[in-house]
Amino acid sequence: MKALRACLVAFVALGCLPAGTPCLLAAQQAPSTLVTADRLVDGRGNLFEPGAVLVRGERIVAVGEAARSAGADRTIDLGDATLLPGLIDLHTHLTDAEDAYWEEVLTTTTPAQAALYGAANALTTLRAGFTTVRDMGPTWSFTDVDLRDVIDRGVLPGPRMIVAGNYVSATGGAGDARQFSIYVDVPTVQNLADGPDEVRKAVRTNLKNGADFIKILATGAVLSQGIPPGAQQYSDEELEVAVVEAGRWGRSVAAHAHGAEGIKAAIRAGVRTIDHGSMMDEEALEMLLETDGTYYVPTLYVGVIVPRDGAALGIPEEQIQRSTEMMRYRNATFRRALEAGLTIGFGTDAGVFQHGHNAREFEIRVENGEDPMDAISAATSINAWILGWEEDIGSLESGKYADVIAVPGNPLDDVTTMERVFWVMKGGVVHRSDVEG
Repeated sequence: MKALRACLVAFVALGCLPAGTPCLLAAQQAPSTLVTADRLVDGRGNLFEPGAVLVRGERIVAVGEAARSAGADRTIDLGDATLLPGLIDLHTHLTDAEDAYWEEVLTTTTPAQAALYGAANALTTLRAGFTTVRDMGPTWSFTDVDLRDVIDRGVLPGPRMIVAGNYVSATGGAGDARQFSIYVDVPTVQNLADGPDEVRKAVRTNLKNGADFIKILATGAVLSQGIPPGAQQYSDEELEVAVVEAGRWGRSVAAHAHGAEGIKAAIRAGVRTIDHGSMMDEEALEMLLETDGTYYVPTLYVGVIVPRDGAALGIPEEQIQRSTEMMRYRNATFRRALEAGLTIGFGTDAGVFQHGHNAREFEIRVENGEDPMDAISAATSINAWILGWEEDIGSLESGKYADVIAVPGNPLDDVTTMERVFWVMKGGVVHRSDVEG
């Protein structure tokens, strides 16, 4: 109707449209593409054999037999493969380079370098099948905002991004990068916040500068030299202020939290996600089971890679030992959460390890007892729900964005095939096609 109205207005303005003449210049319908494979996992726990998705423009038109029978302008047959929704990672750091320790980056690099790394990492992540990411704060503040914007404008290829902009951290906490002389001014710590009023200002500052959500550091971190990772960094009041202020802007809060007390304080405050959740105790687990608004997002693979490759990445020995200890907690917590029936999101902490290796998280989760189908659902429909984007992404359904990937064989038989994505479509545009023809 809008196209017809615009056409009428244009012709009337030119004096070229006789009364009663229909508009013949309405935009033509975009051509359709039928993508087929031997299998399809829809992101909601269902397997279909064979698989088919009909795409027109940036959206899915039909799935399954309805897609096959609708007729298409062209067909892409991927053969012995499985079609899946584009994957979603709730914990990345796209503008960080994985071969440099983050606190040293601040004294040896520039924001421009971070942006360039981000451009390369965004493409790598997209080609790995992750069409949406929640970026959990860059080393150089707000470079993630700029990266998101150029991707959204179509300047660069990359996943859809929801970004934190900067950490909200206390002095001496996990986000205080001043591990060198106090006289060195580091931009990323200019927003350190102590006390309710400063936390409120930090939240406002981040949102004003383009953040989509708030990341607050509720406890210490493994890869920092401040407060220990198990220690609560922010008081209940400070955490609640962050959630309330973000809520005024219509935004959510993600809490970096390892220790049990910090986890429970963040749940009480009403954060959207508990990221890492390494040392969660039974009380915290029960609290998560009873709330309908806070979700657990573990990051298991990073607990393997830092103890193994930390020295090569320039990570100090103390932090490597912390990570080794935390890995034991992380895996045990994940198993208990599974047994309790907790809804679990999917995150990786990519940026600490090599971008594009995000899907290695699947194998660790399955090794710790998760069913492959459930792991896939976590990285698709569950993550979409956590983001509040379930109407547009997270499953292969009519009307949703045409974010479609393909892996060889059947990931339900061998979940490591999720690491071998060979075909990627985001919003109807193919960004990877390792197939002939």
